[in-house]
Amino acid sequence: MQKTGTANLPLHSGKAPQWLFKRMISLSRTIIELMVIELGREEVLRRLSDPYWFQSLGCILGFDWHSSGVTTTVTGAIKEALRGVENELGLFVAGGKGKRALNTPQEIIEYAGKAGFAPTEFIHASRLSAKVDNVAVQDGFNLYHHTIVFTPEGQWCVIQQGMNETNLMARRYHWLSFSVESFVEEPHEAVCCDINTDTLNFTAKEAIELRKTSVLLSCEKPEKLVTEIEKLKELNLPKRHAVTVHDINPKNLYKIFLQTYEKQPEDFESLLETRGVGAKTLRALALTSELIYGTPLSFKDPARYSFAHGGKDKIPYPVNKNVYDRTIAILKKAIEKAKIGRTDKLQAFKRLGTLMQ
Repeated sequence: MQKTGTANLPLHSGKAPQWLFKRMISLSRTIIELMVIELGREEVLRRLSDPYWFQSLGCILGFDWHSSGVTTTVTGAIKEALRGVENELGLFVAGGKGKRALNTPQEIIEYAGKAGFAPTEFIHASRLSAKVDNVAVQDGFNLYHHTIVFTPEGQWCVIQQGMNETNLMARRYHWLSFSVESFVEEPHEAVCCDINTDTLNFTAKEAIELRKTSVLLSCEKPEKLVTEIEKLKELNLPKRHAVTVHDINPKNLYKIFLQTYEKQPEDFESLLETRGVGAKTLRALALTSELIYGTPLSFKDPARYSFAHGGKDKIPYPVNKNVYDRTIAILKKAIEKAKIGRTDKLQAFKRLGTLMQ
């Protein structure tokens, strides 16, 4: 599995007005349907997993060019756009913001039951990609939005977003299933941002020993781990990252260590999947591993548009409803002609794109 990119966005309040959101649903449906016909479902997933393309889509839909709301509103519009045509297009969308994100597994199960495919792989991908970005890459952003787009053939992309209450920024994470490598080692292909954060990164390549020893320690009796963690109170740790002993209460960790001891996880991925294993548990294992084995920790932050119709905040100009509706109408006509084999207008779009390169 591959993480394809990250976007950093300022947190903005407010939401899309109803007149705009209805148009976003209509336009996103025509765009996706046209892409499925012309490019195929795989390319739709590939482009949604590109943070720059996704941002451009938000601009095309007339929402905003840089706010955190681009993620939640655009994925929400796509989900509504595909409602009722999922089987026809072979694309399914589950998840959303807040409680909707928590309901993702159940939505996947319902889709699978109606369409006749196995839900297990998609539930696994949904849960583990969220666990990696929320727990294994501790960059200060806590997830509050999670969406997975998938096909019955087993391909998927994940778009999720976390919030940092300290710097009032949001960070969007993109995943794609096509390159099946690993969820837990260098899953990020391209992570682009202008903000460096103090990050405890369990997925870095150089953190391989940290992952191994974390698994090894998770299989130890909890009494031993708690004893070693209590020794940390005697240390003066350097000011190199945000992890401090004040974050860790050994007594509170005993219960979760008992769970990992009873489960005896085989590898770091199965450790991450253990219910209750969160950021503090991993930090405790990391510090204990450093104390006992001298394991080096990785603090490498993995993080590294266009307008067509205007923006909801009137930047760079107000949304032009007439032009917006005209775009939807033109694309719908192109789709109708494409469905009956008349692709002349699609070819014209291609030629226009070639001339503009």
